[in-house]
This record gives sequence, C-alpha cells and structure tokens, in this order.
Amino acid sequence: MTPLEDRATGCVAGAAVGDALGGATEGWTPEQIMERYDGRVEGIVPPFNEDWRNARPIAPYHKGDGHITDDTLMTHALIRVYEKVGGHLDAYAMADHLVPELMGERRWIPELEAEALPLQRVFLAEKWIVARLHYGHVDPREAGVGNIVNCGAAMYIAPVGIVNAADPDAAYAEAVDLAGAHQSSYGREAAGVMAAAVAEAMRPGATVDSVVAACLRLAKDGTRAAIEAVCEAAAGLGHWDGSFAALRAAVRPYDTVADTYRDQGLGARRPSRLHSIEELPLALGFLVIAKGDYRDTVLGGVNYGRDADSIASMGGAIAGALGGLGAVPSEWVEQVGVASRLDLVAPGLAIAEVARRVHADDLVRRRAHEAAFADLDRR
Repeated sequence: MTPLEDRATGCVAGAAVGDALGGATEGWTPEQIMERYDGRVEGIVPPFNEDWRNARPIAPYHKGDGHITDDTLMTHALIRVYEKVGGHLDAYAMADHLVPELMGERRWIPELEAEALPLQRVFLAEKWIVARLHYGHVDPREAGVGNIVNCGAAMYIAPVGIVNAADPDAAYAEAVDLAGAHQSSYGREAAGVMAAAVAEAMRPGATVDSVVAACLRLAKDGTRAAIEAVCEAAAGLGHWDGSFAALRAAVRPYDTVADTYRDQGLGARRPSRLHSIEELPLALGFLVIAKGDYRDTVLGGVNYGRDADSIASMGGAIAGALGGLGAVPSEWVEQVGVASRLDLVAPGLAIAEVARRVHADDLVRRRAHEAAFADLDRR
C-alpha cells in the first residue's frame, strides 16, 4: 500500500472495529460494564443483555459479538457517495446521494441479523435526513436545523478527513457544509472538527499533539472548550483504566446529556454555543492518554460506556489514521469482518482512490487560479 492507502484503511477499519467493540457496552456505566463482563472489556464480547431482542423494545439490536452498528453503516454509505460523486461533497450531496443510499438498497444489517434498508436501522437523528430531505423537500443547507443535537454527523464524517488528507482546514469546511443537512449547532461543529482531526492524522509526521492542536485551532465555542478541558485532564493520566471519573468531570460542564445516560432532562441535545457533544472530546482524551496507541484508545472508549460505540469509533478512526492499518489489531479486523459479514479494508481503499482523484482535480483548479490571479496583479 501507499501511505495514503495505509492510513485510509487504518482509519476506516479502525473506526469499524471501535464501533463493533463499543456496541456491546453502549449506554452503560463503567461499573455496570465491569460487573457484566467480570472485569474490563479487552476485546469482542457478547451483548450486554443476553435477551437482546426484548431487553429494550425501542432498540431490539444484536449489539456485541463483533457486530458493527449504525456508525459504520453510515460511514460506508458516505464512502459510496464519494465514489459516485468523485469530488467534494456539500449539503446537496446529502439530499441527492446519501438519502438514496439509506432508502434505496437492502444491505446486510448485522444488528438486525437480516437484509434491510439502512434506514430501518439508523437512529432517529439519521432518519431525520430522509424525513427532511426526501419527504419535506427542505433546502439541504438548512435541513439540519431542528434535529436533536448529538454526535450523529460526527460519527460517520471521517471519510471527509481522508478526502482532504493533510488539510484540516479544508476538511473542517467541507464537513460543516455537508453536515448542515443533518445537524445544527455543536453537533454540526463536532463533525467539522472530527473531519479536521482525521485530515491532520493522515498527514505524514502527524502526532497526537498535532491532531489536538488542529482541533483546538479550528473548534469554536463549547466544542473547543470541551476538547481543551478533556485533553488537559487526559494529559495527566497514565492509562485509561482509572481515568473515567476525571474525564467525565472535565466534559460534564459542556455535555447536555446527564450522568444518568438514558434519563434526560428538557435541556438535553438542544442547540447552544456553550455546549459540546461528549463523544469527540472523549475520543481525543483517550487518544492523548494512549499516546496514539490504537488498542488503548479504543478500549478506553469501550470501557467508559455511555455512547461507547461512537467514542471508540471516533478514537479508532483517528488512531488508525495516525498508525495505519497495521496499528489496528488484525485479529479484531478479521473477527469483526466475519461477524458483520463486511469487508473492513475495501472501503478504505475506495476512499483513498477518491482522495487521489480529488487532489488531482484540486491541483488543476489551484494552478488555474494562481495563473489567473497573477494576471490580475501584473503591473
């Protein structure tokens, strides 16, 4: 592989593995996770609830056992959109291409153990895309307004960072535009910053420090404050085991989701310049604690609980982009791929090829602009 392909496959496979491992522990506390699994989770585990079909009727999903969740379903759908468009995406691409991906073709959904439309698995915040754009015919640039503010856009935005590899500013701008059709406020902001984190992680010579610095430079309002607070707390911690209370305390002032994760008040997930999603700051925090190591970055998110699949998926995407495919434990890639009936590497190769073509087109445009501006400024 070229370095581009290595980092792209590391990012995409790393995100999927983190998603699959975190699915089993999503929604629970570290204490509940320890009790259920007789200690810390160190790999693929069974569902938290043995009777997973009936434990939560609103979400009768087979999480655990190496099954990817909606995070990866959406990430792979976005990659297919990039392949179709062959260029940069904006909010209109969400309407013209991502909506058909969600409602146009049945695919194997591991958590449903059946072929189904992705729309029939995704969460309500993602069903919003179809409701607003397909049925409501809302201007795509404004369609995200009114949706619950959560990590819905940030959880699948990593491909934007790959397409804009080594250019976090461009990744941030593209992701903010694209995510406007899905999210508003700090949910949309987190998507921009997450894409920037991946773009920086793709750069040769990138480090954990340079990734965090890029995020802090671009992030706005509560998102920036939350990342700064969590990463400062993380810098003083030696391992993810034992870090959870300190990291939760750091992010709590910015998170609208209560400590009792499934028992929300009226202020939860509402727009605000003062707040942040929890998932991205925590993913960066575990990345800092792990010093970029993929395994520990992901396991931190998995054992933290709460929105564990998205935290581990985002951390896995960034750590995978930093370290390449070899950083992602091959046994996890194989086990998740088999359990989910999914090729975890091919989508990374596909988005690397898109990035290559997009960069070539960008270079032609830049050179044309440079020549035109030079003519304008000639005395």
